[in-house]
Amino acid sequence: MIRSHARMAAFLSTVWMGLGQLYNRQWLKGLFFFLFELILVIFAREPFLRAMWGLWTLGETPQKRVGGKIVVQGDHSIFLMIEGLIALILLLLVLILYIQNIRDAYTDGRARDLGERPLSLFAAGRKLWETGYAYILLTPAFLFTLFLTVLPLLFGVLIAFTNYSGPYHLPPKSLVDWVGFKTFIDLFSLKTWSRTFWGIAGWNVIWAVLATLSTYFAGLFYAVLINAKRVKGKRIWRAIFILPWAIPQFIAILIFRNILNGQFGPLNQLLVSIGLPRIPWLSDPFWAKVSIVGVNLWFGFPYWMALMSGVLTSVDRELYEAAEVDGASPSQQFWRITVPLVMLATAPLMIMSFAFNFNNFNLIYLLTSGGPANPSYAYAGSTDILISWIYKLTLEQSQFNMASAVSILIFIVVATISIINFRRTRAFKEEDLV
Repeated sequence: MIRSHARMAAFLSTVWMGLGQLYNRQWLKGLFFFLFELILVIFAREPFLRAMWGLWTLGETPQKRVGGKIVVQGDHSIFLMIEGLIALILLLLVLILYIQNIRDAYTDGRARDLGERPLSLFAAGRKLWETGYAYILLTPAFLFTLFLTVLPLLFGVLIAFTNYSGPYHLPPKSLVDWVGFKTFIDLFSLKTWSRTFWGIAGWNVIWAVLATLSTYFAGLFYAVLINAKRVKGKRIWRAIFILPWAIPQFIAILIFRNILNGQFGPLNQLLVSIGLPRIPWLSDPFWAKVSIVGVNLWFGFPYWMALMSGVLTSVDRELYEAAEVDGASPSQQFWRITVPLVMLATAPLMIMSFAFNFNNFNLIYLLTSGGPANPSYAYAGSTDILISWIYKLTLEQSQFNMASAVSILIFIVVATISIINFRRTRAFKEEDLV
């Protein structure tokens, strides 16, 4: 019967790992798979069921104290959640090996159906090394990604569907419960939360757009200016303007914080000395936002200037010569030739810059700490963006579930905007045509 060995071997390996290999007379390989599943059933069954119980219930026994001493240790809901996620990831790896066991049994059974002799264990290992070398090298990175990236992401997402928050649901003293979409409902239905979210989200979008466009076009302006024919010492000018980007941002932000100090800052001292009033750079909501955009402009434009200088040097000068012959003014050459060519080369990077600025925590927190205070916001200031608000919700207020819900919304917004713009970018369309 055609392929009877292949089907039988696959069926047996589906029933129990290794049976198909034993059916194909591959004794060492079959024994390995057989013992592997047997060990899992004997030793891993109870821990796995315990982990699944913990992930499903998040614990049932709260911690009890008498006279300040712990009488009953209780269940730690967060530890149970993490253990459950680890068990699920390990289950995924076991399933991958289980499917590979079935495929291996089917392949060797098919070889028997064709009158061929199945490969020995050493021959199969040598073939795997030759044909699957790339996958073998990728396996460690795959495992690290699962446990160092996927696991934290899943944990962060699941927190949004619990009531993990202070002061009443903080383990180990109290248990955490699954609450479904209640956190998201509260975020948009409760006035305090919704007013804070929409206020911060609106400023976050404005900030990201202003920060991206201001640095982008300032960098383009200086790149065009330095690359002009009449400008001499181009290398010196580039070296001077690249310094703000080369200085560690952490130190520079703290320097700007002192410069913009409303009472003792040198900038206000200069204004007073020439007869102008002091400006509350960091204590007034409007001026604080202006200060943030200005300081970010100082940090960001050198990067774009250096990048666009390289792009401009690769532009064919014959395009400009032809434009001059046709009577195009310098302004028309800039908008019809320079800007389209630069945009074509740098649009993907501008989208990435928008995503970075949307979550630019360092500048906001170090320069204004989210201030000045806004009494209509919950745990946030006038210049807080969503990521700095998340920081305050977690480390300062222990509102972990709300912070997780906001994080998910940030991911959805940034990912959606980035994907849409990437798909519309001409640079990527031209790559698809190649």
